[in-house]
Amino acid sequence: MQAEKDAEFVGAALDAGLRAARFSLPPSSEEFAASIEPKNVPAVFRGVLKGSAALSRWDPLYGGLDYLLEKVGPDVAVEAMMSNTGHVFYGDLRSHERVSIPFSTFMQSCKSHLGHLNAASDSSKDKGTGKESTCSDKMCPASSENSEQLYLAQVSILNTESKDRCSLQVLKEDIQEPIFLKGKSFSSINFWMSRAHMRSSTHYDPHHNLLCVMAGCKKVTLWSPSASPFLYPMPVYGEASNHSCVSIEEPDYSSYTRAKYMKEYSERVILNCGDALFIPEGWYHQVDSDDLTIAINFWWKSRIMTEMLEHMDGYYLRRIMRRYCIVIWTFPLMGSFSHSERNGDFQSTDGLSGGSQPFNKVTNSDTSDKKGAALQSLKPCTLQALYELMSLVHNSVEAVDQNDRAESASQDTSVCQSNERKKTAADDSSLLEKDPVAKIILPVEPLELRSMLLAMVHTFPRTLEGLVLNILGPTGAEILTRKFDEMDQGSTPEEQAEFYKIFYSAFGDQYAAMDALLNRKELFSFQVFQSVLDQYLRVCVERPS
Repeated sequence: MQAEKDAEFVGAALDAGLRAARFSLPPSSEEFAASIEPKNVPAVFRGVLKGSAALSRWDPLYGGLDYLLEKVGPDVAVEAMMSNTGHVFYGDLRSHERVSIPFSTFMQSCKSHLGHLNAASDSSKDKGTGKESTCSDKMCPASSENSEQLYLAQVSILNTESKDRCSLQVLKEDIQEPIFLKGKSFSSINFWMSRAHMRSSTHYDPHHNLLCVMAGCKKVTLWSPSASPFLYPMPVYGEASNHSCVSIEEPDYSSYTRAKYMKEYSERVILNCGDALFIPEGWYHQVDSDDLTIAINFWWKSRIMTEMLEHMDGYYLRRIMRRYCIVIWTFPLMGSFSHSERNGDFQSTDGLSGGSQPFNKVTNSDTSDKKGAALQSLKPCTLQALYELMSLVHNSVEAVDQNDRAESASQDTSVCQSNERKKTAADDSSLLEKDPVAKIILPVEPLELRSMLLAMVHTFPRTLEGLVLNILGPTGAEILTRKFDEMDQGSTPEEQAEFYKIFYSAFGDQYAAMDALLNRKELFSFQVFQSVLDQYLRVCVERPS
C-alpha cells in the first residue's frame, strides 16, 4: 500500500495532452520558450540541477545544515508557517499562522531531527534488519511529535515585486538558474524547507513556476485548471481563493460529491534531489515533502498575463464566462436518458400502451381521417415519445397557470441558492434528469419531432398548448429550441415559415407561447451561469428580478 502511495500515477480520465512531459536532458532556452512553456502543461526535468553549488552545499546528510547556518548567520529572522493541523499545511489563515523565528533556531531543530533519524537508522542496523532507510521510510514517527509544526515556506531569496528585504538573499550566490530559464525576468526566487514530513494543501499559483528539489524528495500531484469543478476552489473573493476546499486527509464526499473523481483527473510525479518540475500558472498542485527536504522555486509572469491590458479585463471576464457557459450548456444535453433508446421498438415506460386511457379518450372523440393519418405517419419510437408527453400533461392534477409556473420556478431557484455554500451544487446532469419533457424529446430526431408536433397540432392542440405553457421546463425549452434550429438547417425558408405558422396556431395566444419558450430558455441559461460560478469561482448569485 505504501509503495502504491509513493509511486508516480496518471489518472484514467486525464487527457493525454495534459500529461507531464519528461526530459532527461535540459532543453535550450529557445526550445523551452517555443515548445514547452506555451503549451501550459507540466514538464519534469530529471537531474537538471546536478553540478549546482546549492545541490552540493545544502545537503543535510553531508553537512548542509551547518553550511546554511554559517552562510545565513545567527541573527537573521525568517517567517515560517506554523500549522495547527499537524503535518498538513492548509492555505487558509484559520489553519496556520505566520511566525517570525531565527533561521538558526530552525536549523538547530533540523539538526536535532537528523540526529533522531540517524539514531533510528543505527538501531535498525543493530537489530539486523539490514534495511537501508529511504526518503519515504523517513516520514517517520518523529514527524508527529508535536501537533504544531514549522515549515519554511516561500522565504524570499529574490523578490522583484516587493520592496521588502529578502531574508535569505545571501543564498542567491549558491543558485544558478537552469539553462532553459536564461533570460527570464523572475518575479521571485523562494526557499522552502521541511523539518519533518509535511503536506501542503491543494492550490494553484498565479505565476509560472519551476520547482527545484535541492535535497530530499517531493511528491507532487497535479490537476489541470479544467479540473476545478472536482477540487471545489474556495470562493474567488476569499483570502485563500487559490486553495481547494477539499481536505487532503479526510475528504468529505457527502458535501463535495464531485471530489470523489479528483484522482481520475490527476497526475503524481516524484522529484528527487536534482530534479525540477515546471508547473504552469493556474495548475493545481498538492505537495508531499519528506524529512529535511529543501527546494527553491522560480516564479515568473506568463506571456499571456504580461500582455493582458487592464482596460480589457471587463471584456476578458465576459468572454471567458460566456465560453464556460457554452461548455456546460452542452454537457447536460449530451447525457444519457433513463428510458429506452427508441430504436423503433415500442416499449412504454409509463405503463401506457396503444390502448392507454388518455390516448383513447381523446382519439375516440375525433376520428377524422386527417388526424388519424397524422398519427399513423409517425414511427413507433416517435409515437412512444408522444404517448409519454401526453401522459405528463393528462396525469397532471390540473394545468398550472403560466404565471404560477414562473413563480414556482423562481422559488425553486431561490431555495437552491439559499443552501449553505459548503453543500455541493447539483451535478449538471440533474438539469436533464429533473426535466421530464427534456428527457423525452432529447433522443427524438429533429424531423421526427417536427412530424410529432404537427400531429399534436392537428390531433391534440390543447395538450400541446398545456405542454408548452405549463409543463415545459427550462432544460426542455432549451432542447426544444435547439431542435427547432436543427429542423431549420434541413428545411427551405418556405418550409420553415409553414411549420412555425402551423405550430403556433395551436395556441390561443401565440405571443404567450413565444414568451414561455424565451423565458424558460433564459432561466436555463441562468442555471448554467450559476453552475459556472459555483464550480469555478465558488460564488452564489440570485437571479435578478
